[in-house]
Amino acid sequence: MASDHYFSATPASAENLRRIRATLAGRSVEVTTAGGVFSPDHVDSGTAVLLANTPPPPAGGHLLDLGCGWGPIALTLALDAPHATVWAVDVNERALDLVRRNARDLGLSNVNAVLPDDVPDDLAFRTIRSNPPIRVGKNELHGLLERWIPRLDERSDAWLVVQRNLGSDSLQRWLDATFADGYTVTRAATGRGFRVIKVRRHGSPPTGAISVP
Repeated sequence: MASDHYFSATPASAENLRRIRATLAGRSVEVTTAGGVFSPDHVDSGTAVLLANTPPPPAGGHLLDLGCGWGPIALTLALDAPHATVWAVDVNERALDLVRRNARDLGLSNVNAVLPDDVPDDLAFRTIRSNPPIRVGKNELHGLLERWIPRLDERSDAWLVVQRNLGSDSLQRWLDATFADGYTVTRAATGRGFRVIKVRRHGSPPTGAISVP
């Protein structure tokens, strides 16, 4: 199956399980990947740019990897924040099975790999990290972000990586317009033709300016 169908719920291609080595959270690990998921042979360039240009995750609370694939972002979050609960969300059942397998093999008990509708409605996330599925189309992508970015906890950040020639700048403008009230959208980093976009949800009441004597 072509890589642009990694967002299928049940891939029709052969599973073709394989073991690869990857560097996650600063350590070399062996993970299982398969056909019919995004970037099965390595950590893709966009995800690598995201991981290299985001701060350590919050030490506790609920953390979200949106569109997790075989799990490089979710596993990194879980390794870096062992006391947090990581939610690895995808529509691809094969990808979720791989995340569960990899979390188990790495001894991580703080990863929940689930379908979007299986995330409890009352959870707020201390961070969202995502290499979003751009190829699903603009309407689907916008709907995805409109569903999950409002789930950010107050004073928390979402970090998205998007390839420049696949519309990162137009997506940033859309995010800025859509989440104008109570959020700030900025370009946090660039690298390898990718942009890292940061969406900050402010507190209520918002933090005021510091008075300097």
